[in-house]
Amino acid sequence: MSDLRELLGDLVSEVDAVFLFSPSASFYESFEDVDDALVVVVAPDNSVGAEEFVELPLEFNDVASRVRFGVEGAMDQDLVDDGAEIACAVKTFDEDIDTVMRVKASNFSPSGVYGLFVNSRAEPSVIRDVLEVAVELGKKGQKGKPVGALFVVGDAGKVMNKSRPLSYNPFEKSHVHVGDPIVNVMLKEFSRLDGAFVISDSGKIVSAYRYLEPSAEGVDIPKGLGARHMAAGAITRDSNAVAIVLSESDGLVRAFKGGELILELDPEEY
Repeated sequence: MSDLRELLGDLVSEVDAVFLFSPSASFYESFEDVDDALVVVVAPDNSVGAEEFVELPLEFNDVASRVRFGVEGAMDQDLVDDGAEIACAVKTFDEDIDTVMRVKASNFSPSGVYGLFVNSRAEPSVIRDVLEVAVELGKKGQKGKPVGALFVVGDAGKVMNKSRPLSYNPFEKSHVHVGDPIVNVMLKEFSRLDGAFVISDSGKIVSAYRYLEPSAEGVDIPKGLGARHMAAGAITRDSNAVAIVLSESDGLVRAFKGGELILELDPEEY
């Protein structure tokens, strides 16, 4: 008769690293003497005093996104390389860690998600909400047709000073925030018109229909990308904002930070 531990032991045999997602202190302590694999804690803060730590700026709702972020963050910090085999211990149904999965780091080709969330001025949850709006627009379009959109998130005061209105601002006297389902529907409707959305650090929608005026001189973007992407690169070079762009031509979502392209993903695969 087969032993259950032997059968399930393949999940963790000869792994290069063990990732513990938001472990309790006692759970982490039980791993402190592991000497045949790197132990990495992925959590909002390093309350357990782990030597190897990846900050989780928000609790992603689904396990797959949580694991992706943890792996990308560890690769970004050079804790593991793309050849690593990783056992991930996560919370799925309970308050305590109750699930173990084995993944290959190579399954998570760097998308730039980690760099987008970490060390940005805007709140991570706001960046997530805007990214999700762009991804959903990329999947469904506007009435079945491809649509382009530009969202500038954070440092709204400076962004407003470096832009001008193209039309009446429907959000001028409102106090609505991205992430509200009704507001997200409004964003999708307005996305078919020209100009950028400007969103504050806390997620308040400051304006729509903004023409971004920073000079694009010196901004280096991949060939084939147009004015919307050039404007995104320029405004993030001249401010502390992050820009998320949905391309009408190829349907990809891209993000810019510090004047550079840091993320590129296909909405259909995200």
